[in-house]
Amino acid sequence: MKNIQVILNEVLKEIQPDKAYEKEIFSKLNEIIKKINQGQKNIKAILGGSGAKGTWLKTFDADIFVLFYYSKFKEKSDKLSDILEKILKKKFKNVKRLHGSRDYFQIKQGNFTFEIVPILKISKAEQAKNITDVSPLHSKWVLKHKRLANEMKLTKQFCQAQNVYGAESYIRGFSGYICEIITVYYGSFLNLIKNSAKWQSKVVIDVEKYYKGNDVFKLVNISKLVSPLIVIDPVQKDRNAAAALSNEKFEAFKKATREFLNKSSKDFFVKKDLKSLFLSQKPKNNKLIIIKAKQLKGKIDVVGSKLLRIYEFLKEELQKYDFKILKTNWEWDKKNDAIYYFLFDKKPLSKFVKIAGPPLKIKQHIENFKKMHKKAFVKNRRFFAIDKRKFTKPEDLLKNIAKNQFVKERSKSIKIHIL
Repeated sequence: MKNIQVILNEVLKEIQPDKAYEKEIFSKLNEIIKKINQGQKNIKAILGGSGAKGTWLKTFDADIFVLFYYSKFKEKSDKLSDILEKILKKKFKNVKRLHGSRDYFQIKQGNFTFEIVPILKISKAEQAKNITDVSPLHSKWVLKHKRLANEMKLTKQFCQAQNVYGAESYIRGFSGYICEIITVYYGSFLNLIKNSAKWQSKVVIDVEKYYKGNDVFKLVNISKLVSPLIVIDPVQKDRNAAAALSNEKFEAFKKATREFLNKSSKDFFVKKDLKSLFLSQKPKNNKLIIIKAKQLKGKIDVVGSKLLRIYEFLKEELQKYDFKILKTNWEWDKKNDAIYYFLFDKKPLSKFVKIAGPPLKIKQHIENFKKMHKKAFVKNRRFFAIDKRKFTKPEDLLKNIAKNQFVKERSKSIKIHIL
């Protein structure tokens, strides 16, 4: 078996951007930045995102931040997108406006798509009028730790491969910024993995030691500390950078770290095709149900949140009707149908179910229970009933759920496939 460090070195070589690709994309970026800045006095376009931090992977999003000088635009935060749109349309042919916490833009140059984000230029986080305004401060902080750039790349790649990457509301995973912070905190990817495998809920990561010797839960608004991992933003001490992280993604990350330490392999850094993964792990006595939900039109974050709610609703309903889900996951590439995977035992549920009712001493509920359940009986001083199940096979329940108004309001259509 290969040494873990040898594996990490091999992975690092494989995830580094191709030099020719990197040169071409940066050439295009510089052209766009120069063109935006031409003739401008109170705004300045700069490189943003992972490109600015030096933590980009083989394929990376190319972001350009357009900084609007604070003294001139601090009272016009809600107008920045409109102002930038006019500037861009004068200089570029095809400019696409996208909705976000503050609207941003896309420009295509050959095979590359660049996102252009209007930002209020601030020197400290308290001046921010919008969450995006703090982004350049994040980049500045990460650059102070550029010696760990490769370690951060490993963390990002690991999270992407394990399907826990992204802070969007429909993913609720580890953002790129969280990956960078926790890597700096532990000093390397391997140290992060070793420590995170032992994480309990409510671990506090305070890399700048803002709350050293103090209880963060007494000093920070408790509503910001509901996530299983608390990551104090190094440039904004009253913010939990991991506030959006779900328990599901937190536990999936920990499980993956334990498995990696137990049996290290480059496979942990390769994003798996979910359908192939489910089929490969499906024994003969199991049933795989694949559900495709056709997305509605609208803002990506809103559409994604609706698709996530469908997934959560399906899980809740299946569990409510006693179906044991052996394994489940979902995926959505923002362009095609969302796909939900559910693995079950092939054996149907029993035709009848035993339902526990009230104890004999709670007389006021007994009559209601007897009205609802004809075959009620007493055992061990408690009422019970035997009822016929409405659904004994998960696919029958799922077909019924597909007609539910809750699902119809959040997708164009639902298709169910049984394997």
